[in-house]
Amino acid sequence: MTENSIHKSGFVNIVGNPNVGKSTLMNRLVGERISIITSKAQTTRHRILGIVNTDTMQIVYSDTPGVLHPNYKLQQSMLSFSQSALDDADVLLYVTDVVEKTDKNEEFLSRVQKTTCPVLLLINKIDQTNQNELETLVERWHSLLPKALIMPISALTGFNIDNVRARVEELIPPSPPYFDKDALTDRPARFFVTEIIREKILLYYQKEIPYAVEVIVEQFIEEDDKISIKSVIIAERESQKGIIIGHHGQALKKVGTMARKDLEKFFDKKIFLEMFVKVEIDWRNRDNLLQRFGYQLD
Repeated sequence: MTENSIHKSGFVNIVGNPNVGKSTLMNRLVGERISIITSKAQTTRHRILGIVNTDTMQIVYSDTPGVLHPNYKLQQSMLSFSQSALDDADVLLYVTDVVEKTDKNEEFLSRVQKTTCPVLLLINKIDQTNQNELETLVERWHSLLPKALIMPISALTGFNIDNVRARVEELIPPSPPYFDKDALTDRPARFFVTEIIREKILLYYQKEIPYAVEVIVEQFIEEDDKISIKSVIIAERESQKGIIIGHHGQALKKVGTMARKDLEKFFDKKIFLEMFVKVEIDWRNRDNLLQRFGYQLD
């Protein structure tokens, strides 16, 4: 950076309802696989930062849980992550898609309407509609968020993402960097271990199981050529523990194999992964456990 150049830094927060493609967009903008992705709602539980650095700029993208009406304390924490993203954004990316109704979750939308920062309204999955339907949708959204810049995108294929990125770069304010210039995220390595294992649980198991479990890392020993990991899957009931382990341990073994392969790609090292299952009754409503697992409580 030259003496006369101005450094820009800002928080670009991605919000919206579940399953509209926020995490896919996050990974596309950051250029790295920061957020886990599945087709199931509530895949993202935390607020996750992905940091893009150049000599003159630092953009801190923030992926948030899909906005939902909470039924238990875990979901209350997830909602607070999403709501806090409205308060500290320099630029807000409100993500919807071509299927979602414009009046879905009006309470959260009303908070977006009141925000004073620039808002980009991104209509995702435009490959699933036609020009006439898209134009009608743009008109509806313009009436709801008249100050927002509306941009149709496809996070999956990358369509129009370069234009989103360019607009974001124009909007972030002059500021010194908030994080070290070599940082990719604010999360430690252990966090990504838990997320990758949880992603495989979401993909492998059905019904309530993926939503009733949490993953913790009890041991993470990194050497030059390998990492040894001991992880524990927390279930809410004994019956869930049995399903997770499976007949002769086959289900747990399958999930472990899937996770280990992705972890080796993520860390670019050999991974030795041990997985166990433990029951913590009703953990989603227990403050002490939620805090231990990294959730913020009101």
